[in-house]
Amino acid sequence: MKRQARLLVFVFLALCATAVQALAGGEIRLSVAASMTDAFKELNGEFIKEHPGIAILPNFASSGSLAKQIVQGAPADLYVSANKKWMDYLLKEKQVVPETVRIFARNSLVFVGAEDTLVHDLGGVATLSRIAIGSPKSVPAGQYAAQAMQVAGIYEQLEKEHKLVMAKDVRQALLYADRAEVDGAFIYKTDALLARRAVILLTVPAELHDPIAYPLGLTLAGMKNPDAQAFLAYLGTPAAVTILEKYGFTVASSH
Repeated sequence: MKRQARLLVFVFLALCATAVQALAGGEIRLSVAASMTDAFKELNGEFIKEHPGIAILPNFASSGSLAKQIVQGAPADLYVSANKKWMDYLLKEKQVVPETVRIFARNSLVFVGAEDTLVHDLGGVATLSRIAIGSPKSVPAGQYAAQAMQVAGIYEQLEKEHKLVMAKDVRQALLYADRAEVDGAFIYKTDALLARRAVILLTVPAELHDPIAYPLGLTLAGMKNPDAQAFLAYLGTPAAVTILEKYGFTVASSH
């Protein structure tokens, strides 16, 4: 009799746990390039308003760091990169589903600093003493900046003179410029709109670097997560486009 009672209690508790789990809803784990932090915070909030039972767990960092984390087993349903290189890396590692990958936003590269800094072109940048860029090894903004400086013929000179200050991501580069810890920084236009003190001194000509495109795609885990699939669909809606444009992104329609 006691054994039967214990069994009934166990079944009751198991049913309760299942019910609570159902009420709690699902989870969506996002790995998003740091330059999209503010836009995705708003996108996440608006999505949750329509899907209150879903929890969104974002991880914002440099595209390279996020890609390496995913390969090493970090949980993620959706990956958003600030360049094609790191998405291609995950495709090669078979960590994202090719059919879900698309370019969904674009950006531009600018150089920011104090308002009284006299810089009108990349040649002027070479005359400064401390220049912040995201580390080209893992930060797409840094890779674009390095490309532009190489084409302009100033990159090797700046490296040789130890003028480049490496940042872990584009937001840190902006912080250095805002705090006047450097004379200027290469960042995205969208990040420049968030600057407290630094201003745009120069828009880097687009022909000097690869196109700044943001590919996104579902991971293998995300493809099995209906909530992640719903979120991916939401990112293509007019409401999501409006939010992206609000933060300075150009919405891409091409794949």
